[in-house]
Amino acid sequence: MDKINDAALEWDEYDHGATAFRRKELSNAVGASELGCSLYELPPGMRSWPYHYHTANEEALYVLAGEGQLRCTDGEQSLTAGDYVTLPADERGGHRVINDGDDPLRYLALSTMNEPDVTVYPEMNKFGVFVGSPPGGRAERPFHGYYRIDDETEYWDS
Repeated sequence: MDKINDAALEWDEYDHGATAFRRKELSNAVGASELGCSLYELPPGMRSWPYHYHTANEEALYVLAGEGQLRCTDGEQSLTAGDYVTLPADERGGHRVINDGDDPLRYLALSTMNEPDVTVYPEMNKFGVFVGSPPGGRAERPFHGYYRIDDETEYWDS
């Protein structure tokens, strides 16, 4: 058994305009390889990762504190402390967390750690490919990148 207390970890900070949050990678801190878990904190008025879904990894969110919105395929759903949401590994699992409350929004994000994975960002018209280590994993990847969906090519084109 490996154990870590989140107080022992420093926050990783992400700031890209309206996308700003803090994250502690709990699973990576204990060397977990099959289950991902991160603690997130979104300040009021901020958003998490751009709207996306995974094709190989199911995700779940558990809200610890605060209030916000989960933007998903069914529109926006409210989030409050104690809510648990599952996100399937297909377009039905599309999501983005939004803090429209007055206090920080804290939640756990859990996921399977399957690879290869293709992560689709429909509003950005792109997808990411992860081979050798899934999104959120830290192992070396022999192949990964982000590509425009419209850059399709024929099989025999060189």
